[in-house]
Parts: sequence; C-alpha cells; structure tokens
Amino acid sequence: MASEEKPVPGVRPGRMNVLRHLINLGVNPTALAFAMTTLGAAMINNIFSFYYVKLFLNKYKISESAFHQSQVVYMVWNAINDPLFGYLQDNSKVPCCSQRRLSILYGAPLYSLAFLVPWFPWRSYFPGDWMSGLHLMVALCAFDGMLTFVLLAQCALFAEISSHHQSRLRLIKYNQVAALIGSSSVLICGVLSKNMEDFAAFQAFTVLIAILSCSCMLYTGFYSESRFDSKLSQTDAQESVNPTSHQSAVSFSLLKTLTWQILTNRDFQLFVLMNFFQVFMLAFFNNFTMIFAEHLIPPDTLPSLAKSIMYGAGFICPQLLVLSCQRLLRGLGYYRIILYTFYLEAGMAALMLALGPQHYYVLAFFLTVSMIIIQAAFSLFGLPLADIIDTDMQMYRRSSPLSSMVFGTNALFTKPGQSLAPMIVLNILNQFGYEQLKDTARDSHSSALESLHMVMFYLVCLVPMCVATVQILAWRPFSIRNSHTVDTKYIDG
Repeated sequence: MASEEKPVPGVRPGRMNVLRHLINLGVNPTALAFAMTTLGAAMINNIFSFYYVKLFLNKYKISESAFHQSQVVYMVWNAINDPLFGYLQDNSKVPCCSQRRLSILYGAPLYSLAFLVPWFPWRSYFPGDWMSGLHLMVALCAFDGMLTFVLLAQCALFAEISSHHQSRLRLIKYNQVAALIGSSSVLICGVLSKNMEDFAAFQAFTVLIAILSCSCMLYTGFYSESRFDSKLSQTDAQESVNPTSHQSAVSFSLLKTLTWQILTNRDFQLFVLMNFFQVFMLAFFNNFTMIFAEHLIPPDTLPSLAKSIMYGAGFICPQLLVLSCQRLLRGLGYYRIILYTFYLEAGMAALMLALGPQHYYVLAFFLTVSMIIIQAAFSLFGLPLADIIDTDMQMYRRSSPLSSMVFGTNALFTKPGQSLAPMIVLNILNQFGYEQLKDTARDSHSSALESLHMVMFYLVCLVPMCVATVQILAWRPFSIRNSHTVDTKYIDG
C-alpha cells in the first residue's frame, strides 16, 4: 500500500509539485536551485570580464588616464560594497536583505541590466573622449555592485544549506555543471560575433544572454532555502511582538566587533592573502589573454575560429576539471588539491619561459591550461571559506553564521586584484608603446613591436610563476586541512 504523502515542513505548498517532479528525475532540488544562480552569473560574468577591457581600449579608444581613473574608482567601490552588503545581509531585518533567496530574487533583474551597460556606447566616441571614461566607471561600479549583492547571498547559501562536507561537494558538483553550461557563452559569443568584430551581433547576443541569465537567477530566488531562514523568521516574529526586546542590530560598534573577530582568524588571514593573488591572476588572464594571443600567435598559426575555441575552452574546461576531481576532493581534500595547482602553475610558467615565444602551439596551450587551472582552483574556494564560517560560528557560539560578512570581508581585501591587474599590466604595456602599436599588423618587423611582444611574453611567464610561488608560501600554513574526513562539524538546524 502506498504511503500517504505528508507536507514537508518549511516548504511552501506551491513548490511541492516542482520538488516532487525533480526528485522523481533523480535531481536534488536544493542543489539545482542553488546552482541556477551560478548558471545565470556565469553567462554574464565571463563575457563581461573577457571583453570589457578590449572593448574600451580598442573600440571606444579610452585614454590610459581615464582607464586608470575608472579602475581606481572601481577599486574603492569594490572595497566598500562587499563588507557593506555582507554586514547588511547578515544583520538587516528587511527580508529582501536578510533572506538569501529574496536578495537573489530582487537583485537578479538589476544585475542583468547592469551587465548591458558597457556594450551600448552613450555616443560616438572619439579617441580619448572623457565620456568613454565615465561610461567605463559607471559600467564597472553598477555591474560589481549588483554582482556583489546577488553572489554574496549565494555564497552565504553555500555555507548555510548544510554543514556536511558531502552535501557541500554535491553543491559544488551541481555548481560546476551550471558554470560549465554558462561559460559556453564566451565561446558562442566569440563565434557569433567573430571575437567582437561584428559588434551588432555581439550587442544582440548580450541582450539575449542577459534575459536568460535573469531567468536562471529568478529560479533560485523562488525555490532556494537556507536552513536558517526559519530561525530568522521566528526572530522577526518575536521582535514584531516585542520590538523593545532587540535594539537595532545595524550599529557601528557591532560591525567593528564582528569584523575584528573575523579578521583575527589566522586561517582567514592566510586564505585572504592567497585568494588576493588568485583574483589578480584571474583578472590577468581574463582581461589580457585575447590581447596576448592576437599579438604573440600569428593568425596563420591559429585562425580566428581556433582562437575562439581556445578562449571558450579557458572558461568551459575548468568546470569539467572540477567535476572530474570529485573523487580526489573526497580523498585528498581541497587543501592539497589547491596547493598542487600552485606548484603546477609555477612549473608550467618556468617551462614556457625556458622554451621561448617562438613555440606558438605550446604558448596557446600554456595560455589555455593556465586559465583552466586558475579558474578551477578558484571554484573550490567556497569550501575553505565555508569551513572558516563553521569555525567562527563554533568559536563564538553564534545562533546563526556570519556567512555574508565572512565572504564580504574576504572580498574587501581580494577584489582590488580585479582592478590592479589591468592597471599594472596596461601601464607596463604602454611603457613599450602598446597604445600606439595595438593596431599594427602582427607580421610587422619593427623593433618597437618586437620589444612589445617580448614584454608580453615575459608577462605571460613571469607573472604566473612569481604569483604561484607567493601563493604556495601563503597557503602552506593553512590549518583546516581535513574537513573532508569529518562527517559534520555541527548539527544542521
């Protein structure tokens, strides 16, 4: 006799049919809902980071000074908005901020709209036009602001859905499948727009991808849940009955206390140092791989379609790599795998430097594999941060974790790497005439162009080698190494 179906506590009645259908298909509804934001964000984030530097430098002809000014403003805004939104989401009593799914639900449309800002010029720009500088500044700040608001909530969900290592690995598995699908947007965009040469096709594709991205994130907003949502709702209900029982949580003294508790965590300090350089390397390769490849690899060696596939592989293959390493993550744990990637990066860069720039296929392989390894390792960083959040919750006996604050404080120190990478690299390139030579044919044999290409090659090799060495030194003392062997660290509530 079939057992009678009973309502699931905490699940809204309107969701039951959807959840039941997904379970019958063998899909984990919680992990799927969580991963849909990754799918939507991957579609637009990768296109934004991969194309915006080339767009403003080569098509809008932004001046170097305006580019640097925009990056400085962006860096300051980056430093402010992450801890601000983190504190707001962990301490606000407004549901659209305190409940993770509602933050995603209301933030998703604005996030997708902000993505469209850079691709539509405000007027016909002339070289050095101040308006293009203002355009870049607004585009960077608007996009990062909404990215932070939405993805901080998702990062908090990762730590709050479950404390079990196996459950978190399932979330990562679904996340990587979503990121794999979403990352194909760079490949499709490159093929359809001929690497942005057909700008009208590029613009049309960005509008389509923004709509799809928003729809995916809205699914998370409707169907995802944190295990602390019910506790927050009970607290809010108690305070509505007795509003004098709880003074305003949003206070400077509380912010200072909580931030200090996070900052004095030794493992958090080591992670942030290592993560800063990872963010720097991600920006380095995302922003300049296309520029380096066009200058260092002749078009008769790798035609445009082959380069599009190469760029797409740099965004698609990291997810495949993480998915294929699920057994290693269970056996070795994330600590050792992340450490091994640093050794691999440094070794590959040293080998490429020894071989020299004339090995074009090896150079193309090196650029692609470097993008893959760096992004794949970065995809695992939610695991150590989640463990840091668990440790912080246990240490201070908190009723609910400071998930958004930990992720936001981490971003306070690491996000500047997104601005520093393009600023430093562009400054170095312009010292060797990049601004004047960027449109010069690859087969030109001028001494200035040859010097520029040699500088590009040294950047491609020396930056990953030096950065990976620093990351090894920073990551080795990290103490949370065996969470994969512990079934649970505290009871899920």
